[in-house]
Amino acid sequence: MRLNVNPNRMELMKLRNRLAMARRGHKLLKDKLDALIQDFVRVVRENANLRREIEKEIVKAFEAQNIASLMLSEEDKELVTLVSQQRLLLEVRTRYFTGVRVPHFEVQVEGDPYAYGVVHTPAELDIAFRLFSRVLPLMIRLAEAEKTIELLAVEIEKTRRRVNALEYVLIPNLEETIKYIQLKLEELARSAITGIMRIKGSMS
Repeated sequence: MRLNVNPNRMELMKLRNRLAMARRGHKLLKDKLDALIQDFVRVVRENANLRREIEKEIVKAFEAQNIASLMLSEEDKELVTLVSQQRLLLEVRTRYFTGVRVPHFEVQVEGDPYAYGVVHTPAELDIAFRLFSRVLPLMIRLAEAEKTIELLAVEIEKTRRRVNALEYVLIPNLEETIKYIQLKLEELARSAITGIMRIKGSMS
């Protein structure tokens, strides 16, 4: 489908400029799309590794907790829960992946997870607390990675649509319209030359 334009040289020049800009824009967007896909694949792999690590740590933590639970009285279990003095500090920042703004969580754990009396509690309880303390920051990192994946996927789809619109719609239309105008101008030039020749012939 050609663009609706008048066949004149000024319009032809404008269309050629638009075509050059469209081709430059297409290259920039294509480069951006490639970079986004590379970032996406890398974050997906990191996310998968992190998820496997968390699953292993959670299994070990619950195993230690179950063993400790068998060794503690109900009163001791309640006391251990109440005396915990750990505090989680979460700071939300942002960072950029190929121009895409994504969240970045910084986690700090303060306080002593072993505020209970460690002398009269099983070692498995200490192990469980230590493992759960390690898992929580990892889960926050996982949440960050999954949100990053989601935002990158949205940007990839948006950029791909723009690349396709330029590659398969705008650029071909401009090329076809330029070709059409060139043909029309050539026809007009031939007609003008023929007219001049006829005038000269009639005057001779």
